[in-house]
Amino acid sequence: MEEILAQEYLRELHVVRQVSRHTIDAYEKDLKILIEKLQESQTGLTKLRSDQVRSWVGRLHAQGRAPRSIARTLSAWRGFYLWLANQKKLIAHNPLDDIKAPKRVKPLPKALSVEGAINLVESAAKHDLQEDVFLRSRNKAIFELLYSSGLRLSELLGIDLAPIQSKDYQSSGWIDFDAGEVMVLGKGGKRRTVPVGTAALRAIQEWVNVRGAQTSKNLQRGPQEIQPLFINKQGKRVSSRTVQKHLAELAVKAGLPTHVHPHMLRHSFASHVLQSSGDLRAVQEMLGHASITSTQIYTALDFQHLAQAYDHAHPRAKSKKRES
Repeated sequence: MEEILAQEYLRELHVVRQVSRHTIDAYEKDLKILIEKLQESQTGLTKLRSDQVRSWVGRLHAQGRAPRSIARTLSAWRGFYLWLANQKKLIAHNPLDDIKAPKRVKPLPKALSVEGAINLVESAAKHDLQEDVFLRSRNKAIFELLYSSGLRLSELLGIDLAPIQSKDYQSSGWIDFDAGEVMVLGKGGKRRTVPVGTAALRAIQEWVNVRGAQTSKNLQRGPQEIQPLFINKQGKRVSSRTVQKHLAELAVKAGLPTHVHPHMLRHSFASHVLQSSGDLRAVQEMLGHASITSTQIYTALDFQHLAQAYDHAHPRAKSKKRES
């Protein structure tokens, strides 16, 4: 009986709701687990109780099933019982309505070491595209600014050469060289001002000079003479994919052992500033986080860094495995 109803439900998902074959296969395995547990507990399909489901979820978790996998299993069971209630009218109450999956453990953001980050941005001038001054200068400025100010890639790419404000267009961001600051438009349409380090300002100024020397006939011009700060050789605003590609290639050339993406420089900025200052509120403001909770994850990175330093430095911290 249970198997027949489960197969009928899966057929409806596939034929009527056009659910993918991959999802159907996953749900079929999940429903098989449900049926096995019903049989083991000698519980009828329509007699399942919420406390039984909680017990089963606890066992799955104890057996090492990942929270994401358990969440999908519960989704399959919940949908099946909803179908039994609405389509088959076999039950009046869905026993999975108030069942929540175990919380997913949010992985820590990946950040480079201070040495790794500095090596990476400095390598842009030494190794990356030596034969192409335009690309080398642009990439150096982009990577320095990402690490210097912890910007999101979308924020950085929205920066204009000079601020424009009119009824038709308003610049998302720009650099104030005199103040040593960058103005950007972040999530939720919130503007913020972030300091820019000396090395980044120097790299950006060098890029502006190179950019100006590029033949002007190809540069993009709009009605308001909108000029993106970071452009490609056609004069158009450089794409995020291009930045990601060049950064990943540079990391390989610099000998870094991990895949590096633009957001990793933002994580590195936050982690390194917090390590040096311990000022969580300042880091929150510079990152543009609406909630301090989003910033607090970097305290875990900071502790991880301190733990590693202790582990390497303290003579009684070394494990037996390393001492042998």
